[in-house]
Amino acid sequence: MPKTTIGILYDFDKTLCTTDMQEYSFIKNLGMTSNEFWGAAANITEKHEVEKILAYMFVMIKKCKEKGIPLTEEYLNKCGENVVLFKGVETWFDRINEYGESLGVKIEHYIISSGTYEIIQGTPIAKYFKRIYACKYMYDENGEALWPALAINYTLKTQYIYRISKGILDVTDDYNLNRLQDESLRRIAYRNMIYIGDGMTDIPCMKMLKSKGGKSIALYQSGKSETVKPLVDDERINYVCVADYSPNSTLEKIVKLMIENMAILEKLKSKEEQQLSQYRRSNEMD
Repeated sequence: MPKTTIGILYDFDKTLCTTDMQEYSFIKNLGMTSNEFWGAAANITEKHEVEKILAYMFVMIKKCKEKGIPLTEEYLNKCGENVVLFKGVETWFDRINEYGESLGVKIEHYIISSGTYEIIQGTPIAKYFKRIYACKYMYDENGEALWPALAINYTLKTQYIYRISKGILDVTDDYNLNRLQDESLRRIAYRNMIYIGDGMTDIPCMKMLKSKGGKSIALYQSGKSETVKPLVDDERINYVCVADYSPNSTLEKIVKLMIENMAILEKLKSKEEQQLSQYRRSNEMD
């Protein structure tokens, strides 16, 4: 019998790293402050009624051209090397995978982010993810960013939960994504999914998973618990804790408890199905 797969889905900015990923190197290399960069994106949104994610992706292209910086995939990967991760993140994935293995389940990790795919790809943890779903560029013949290939805002994030559950991981495969599929045939059942995020932009994913039997965890930086208070008040999440991925941290204890619970329930479900199958076979023989 194949192992049960449990999917852990993460936002990136302020969930795995300490601030917006563009702020570590990309914005500084432009000679801009964070307020100036995000303000320029907000002006584009207001002036032209451009969706906020598309606006920031446009400003990245525009400002790099003005500064004579080739906006290539390699350059963005390089910016990812300077991203500062929360405590314990770099060893988190191996620890959680080993724990799942000890319980006889397989753990898969996924990113669903409105940040920049190529920057995430440059981080030391990129190798741990089954898929990284984030905003991505297409490139011209010189390898420079030409136009957004993929833009993911906070409501579009939920599409990727469906993809992960169904196993339709190719972002261009809308046909199979929209085909009716029996819940029992899902690659990862919703009840075996955990979403970890940090705030308001994660609400649609958190609410969706919680309503379908999955689990949601909201993280906050030490001393800033007020950022997740609306999620607690509105009962959008199952748990809330500080963004610390260290061994024996509260987050690790919560996630391990969730994995253990999912593993036990799947074993019970499998046992019930086997007993039912045996009962049916015995009745057919009679």
